Amino acid sequence: MSKKGYFTELYVGGKSLLVGLGVTFKACLQPIVTVQYPREKLDITPNYRGHIELRRDPESGECPCIVCGMCARACPSGCITVEGEKKEGEKGKTLTVFALDFTRCSLCGTCVETCPKGAIDFSQDYNIAGFTREEFHYDLIRRLEERG
Repeated sequence: MSKKGYFTELYVGGKSLLVGLGVTFKACLQPIVTVQYPREKLDITPNYRGHIELRRDPESGECPCIVCGMCARACPSGCITVEGEKKEGEKGKTLTVFALDFTRCSLCGTCVETCPKGAIDFSQDYNIAGFTREEFHYDLIRRLEERG
């Protein structure tokens, strides 16, 4: 390699280094566009589809589920378990078990669409993390009671 080629390479390399540093410095002066996740939370859009949960009837305050099992039958993943019992003196069944195995759920929404009473809706939980599979087995009746 000749002296001229050596100095040309030094010049081109130095110039590209300065251009790169200029881009980096310019980016440092611009406002932050990302959310600083653990300290800041994003506002979730109303049409976000998290796992399912039972909802309350606004008029009566009770869950309108009639234990028909349409949601469990419509689920292609088979992740919903619905059980009820017929109590004496009542017209229909009373919901006793409504469980979701979220490890198997594909979030297709078929269960929400097929519910004749609109007792199921998507949750707004987006920050779901756990260490075991059992943490993703939800008792939706208990969750409904905890929400008040």
